[in-house]
Amino acid sequence: MRHASYALPVLLLVALTSGAAPAPRFPSAAVWHQDISTAATHPDSTDMIATLAKVGGWGNSNRMQIDFSLHVRQLAPGESAPRHPVIAHRIYGDYYLPDCEPLGSTMPVPADAAFEGNAGLACDNTAADCHLIVVEGQTLYELYAGNLQDGVLDAMCLAVWDLATVYPPQGRGEHCTSADAAGFPIAPLLPNADGVAAAVAQPDGDLGHAIRFILPNNRMASDAPLGGVGGRLYVRPASHAGSPSGPVGSVPYGARLRLRADFDMSGYNDAARVILRTMQRYGIVLADGGNIALTFESDRHTGTTWAALGITSHVFWSDSDGNHSPVKVTDFSVIDTGPRIAETYDCVRTPIVPGQGIFRDGFEG
Repeated sequence: MRHASYALPVLLLVALTSGAAPAPRFPSAAVWHQDISTAATHPDSTDMIATLAKVGGWGNSNRMQIDFSLHVRQLAPGESAPRHPVIAHRIYGDYYLPDCEPLGSTMPVPADAAFEGNAGLACDNTAADCHLIVVEGQTLYELYAGNLQDGVLDAMCLAVWDLATVYPPQGRGEHCTSADAAGFPIAPLLPNADGVAAAVAQPDGDLGHAIRFILPNNRMASDAPLGGVGGRLYVRPASHAGSPSGPVGSVPYGARLRLRADFDMSGYNDAARVILRTMQRYGIVLADGGNIALTFESDRHTGTTWAALGITSHVFWSDSDGNHSPVKVTDFSVIDTGPRIAETYDCVRTPIVPGQGIFRDGFEG
């Protein structure tokens, strides 16, 4: 028995008339929008997936669970917000340089923005990731391990992305982190409830971009002979690795996985099928270490809600009626995105001309 269908035109109307801005995205030529449905699989794909499955698969008891705790606040055209300077983490005294923006850089913070997992502008950045994400025009601000106190943001990283730019393979810079350990942008890789509602209204619709996913560090590949610090490594489209410590044969930081074309979607509702088709066509990219496999944008600032779409935290691993197949790591293959890169942590930033999509070394997006 299939799940009940939803009033899709009504959902789309809500999404389009709510005043919510389209989710932040890069130009269509960006790697995140590359259709990998027919891309070559890695020669070791079968072995990598088998190794990952053997060491536990997805985190949280091998369940493809969804976390809805990341908020994305976009400033409307002409809207302004107080700007707050960024200092090093007040407790740890740490900040990632030169990977992240210089200390003293400012970030716009609307009063109704909120830190990850919180309802407002305070976060215990000693015990949580405490991401804060704000979009101002074509500029994406992503803060990691942040907290706002006395008009100052203390954090471990502020990563600023130019949404008008097609970045080169090394992203913001080789061996450079961002607010995500793989060096990725976060917000443009998050499914958004309005985007899913719009895709549901299209025949055979998808989201048009890769989706961020997470694994426990001890399930990601490490390889001491490769020469990286502590055996750490990554592959494109990553530019950095956090702390992978798993077996050499597992999937590496930055891996792009593709859901098999014949995955059985029967029993899934239309919104879930949009997400599954996106995994088949654009894949999922390994962005960070942790236990909850998927992160979707919260519906704090969207017109459509996840509940209205029938998307719950357990939609891809649990069904009380037994109507659909769970999404397992063995349902994926690994795309060949190039050789493994030993992680040195010697960040070399990519210089760009903001707002122009042009790199100072002559590369044009």
